[in-house]
Amino acid sequence: MKFQPDRIDAQSISGYGPGWIAVGSEKIESSVILGARGLRQPWGPRSFEELTPAHFTELAALDAEVMLMGCGERTRFVAPAWLAPLFAKRIGLETMDSFAACRTYNILAGEGRNVVVALIIAPPPSP
Repeated sequence: MKFQPDRIDAQSISGYGPGWIAVGSEKIESSVILGARGLRQPWGPRSFEELTPAHFTELAALDAEVMLMGCGERTRFVAPAWLAPLFAKRIGLETMDSFAACRTYNILAGEGRNVVVALIIAPPPSP
């Protein structure tokens, strides 16, 4: 019997670590929005504290079935009022730490779902 690894036809995250993620062989070291259908664009906040309501208006403009947000090193939640643009389009937002968001994104993308992940990628702490 021949065994072959599963192949994901969607854009996937191939690795991650403190202060970076990889998409294929490209290392990304700043906050980014990725979509299973090829979307890749910079995202403004460099930390959770820099988030504003405008960031969620930006996310609501994207065509997504499922929306994930990686908040950095730990799961945090934004003010519910900031999510109004997403709720108006009947898009829920699942928040989690950025590494969990990467794993969840890959699973959903591998299932063929139209998933978008917004990742806060903060610089790693200084030694």
